Amino acid sequence: QVLLVESGGGSVQAGGSLRLSCAASGITYKTYCMGWFRQAPGKEREGVASVYSDFGTTDYADSVKGRFTISQDNAKNTLYLQMNNLKPEDSAMYYCAATFTFPQYCSLAYRKTAGMDYWGKGSLVTISS
Repeated sequence: QVLLVESGGGSVQAGGSLRLSCAASGITYKTYCMGWFRQAPGKEREGVASVYSDFGTTDYADSVKGRFTISQDNAKNTLYLQMNNLKPEDSAMYYCAATFTFPQYCSLAYRKTAGMDYWGKGSLVTISS
């Protein structure tokens, strides 16, 4: 059974940085897609960034490009999201998610309709102006 546990959320002022971590267990296959998603109150959940395990290929939402970086430490089975130059509109609950799929299906656009199979419980990020 896949288990995802997020950590690293918190409250910072605009322009600050945070790094989210997602500890993964139970992932027994090498071909998987992992991603970060967020949902603000009253808004739909949106994909923030995704990464494919074997190739390390990444995809980002336009709103975070140049500010956020997704990475993975396979030795530690941990996914990260480095968030820099944070803005108030980045405030949301951030979720780590995973699914077993092929690399061409790891884009945020594809996962928006296809969904993800496994989800963490989320980590709250609050950015004050």
